[in-house]
Amino acid sequence: MSKRVGDVLVETLEAAGVKTCYGIVGDTLNRIAHAIDQSEIDWVHMRHEEAGAFAAQAEALLTGRLTACAGSCGPGSLHFINGLYEANRNRAPVILIATQIVRQDIGFQSIQEVALDEVFRGCSVFCEMILTPEQARRKAVAACQAALTKRGVAVLVVPADIANAAAPDEPPYAVHARRPLIRPSDADLDQIAAILNKSEAITIYAGAGCAGAHDEVVATAARLKAPMAHTSRGKDFVEYDNPYNVGMTGIIGGAAGYHAILDCDVLLLLGADFAWTQFYPDKAKILQIDVDPTHIGRRHPVTIGAVGDIKTTLEALLPRLEQHQDSRFAATYIERHRKDVAKAKAESVSGPDAAISGTYLTQIINRHAAEDALFAADDGTVGVWMLRHVDTGGRRRTFASLLHGTMASGMSSALGLQKCQPGRQVICLAGDGGFAMLLGELLTAVQEDLPIKIVVYDNGKLGFVDIEQKAAGLVPVYTDLKNPNFGEVAKAVGLWGRFVATAGELEDSVQSWLAQTGPALLHVKVKPMQLVMPPSPFVSSEAVVGMAVYSARAMLQGKGHDVWEMAVENI
Repeated sequence: MSKRVGDVLVETLEAAGVKTCYGIVGDTLNRIAHAIDQSEIDWVHMRHEEAGAFAAQAEALLTGRLTACAGSCGPGSLHFINGLYEANRNRAPVILIATQIVRQDIGFQSIQEVALDEVFRGCSVFCEMILTPEQARRKAVAACQAALTKRGVAVLVVPADIANAAAPDEPPYAVHARRPLIRPSDADLDQIAAILNKSEAITIYAGAGCAGAHDEVVATAARLKAPMAHTSRGKDFVEYDNPYNVGMTGIIGGAAGYHAILDCDVLLLLGADFAWTQFYPDKAKILQIDVDPTHIGRRHPVTIGAVGDIKTTLEALLPRLEQHQDSRFAATYIERHRKDVAKAKAESVSGPDAAISGTYLTQIINRHAAEDALFAADDGTVGVWMLRHVDTGGRRRTFASLLHGTMASGMSSALGLQKCQPGRQVICLAGDGGFAMLLGELLTAVQEDLPIKIVVYDNGKLGFVDIEQKAAGLVPVYTDLKNPNFGEVAKAVGLWGRFVATAGELEDSVQSWLAQTGPALLHVKVKPMQLVMPPSPFVSSEAVVGMAVYSARAMLQGKGHDVWEMAVENI
């Protein structure tokens, strides 16, 4: 058979660097699936398309290369949408091949007809349908180039008759995605340097935009004698080998980072787009540098906003900065952070029969995980424990739904990470609610022989929602979860599995779990009433009153034991 449009599309994806395609095959996708089977692209057969999008975005984020997912018409492609919102918000270069019913049936409310180009436009940087075979290569190249250069999701809608049509001769369109170096003008750099040179109480706030700029950011902190806080997404890139690190701020951050930012006279905001305005200083001058012009000044008014890559910009800024000598401002927050970290690492249990806290479990995993392990956490309390208690050391990476805030991304992201890093330890930290939501992906781990290590933190509830309701003064409703023994469930589908409920058996179980050569699941019963405590003294008056009202209502409803348990576990 002569070359078909489906073959051209797959050739274009290969030329653009795609190594993996995640999805579920179906009628309108069959021609493209066969083209993938004849190519060098690996097809990963998922059990749910949403999980495929999570996996694709994790691979794209880690490697920086274009990663694909593909779905059949109507419901098949619709299932990707939540994971694609996640990918687009994370600036992950992902392309979706969303196949469509044949063109002659579009517009007549046909079976499985969905206006996919309209549906996906809100979560993509490119979204177009191929209308004729003559457009195929050109639009496929445009989609790949948009995903790589705009760093987001590209959606290519492909009617089934187009995919099966004979491929016409087309000009040799090809993807060009070289990235330029971007930095502010000399005048802007001089103005930024002038403010920094005459200021003493300077704090740096570093975000995910500091990826690849670790040495320059630390050198800037050393030149300015500035404590450095970081966002949750910036953790992997600036936390390690950094004597100026004072941790995160925000609700899930710590006291040192929180106060270092609020107490400074000048805040140097580097590649950070942190959303919560109450954690920015009201009176300090804010100098913001970001490669995305739309990020400048959108979270809080700034004194100077300049557009540039962090590494390139700091390389040009450093020679303009004078060496500061007074380190007293930085020392206060650095020492506070050191004490807080030491206190957290010193957490212990009362004996072998003691219950297990989520923080203690995370500390044990942190201790025994590989030095270059990849961690993928569900949204919620497990994500907080990962960010607070997993040390990255410059070789580990952490992934969680920090911008989209979706449940169930942990295990699916771990599958994508393991697929693109077959020799590396990949650990999923799963909440019991998020894990159960896409439970079928356990079968993907077995079928694709992906040796991910899953730990389920079982607190028997939707933990974050439970906390939110209590903080609002409500006795929680609809948050309880009735869970099976997930260790036995894992065994039933072909994984190594174990259940742990007491501290005495935890460490040996974690070591055995991590030592498995194939996929493995450790189900750990954790304390149900452990709260995520915000940095002291940042606790809103509404939350304080809410917790008091909750306690009173719970007592009146005969749930005094819950109030006592919450006090014991957290105070």
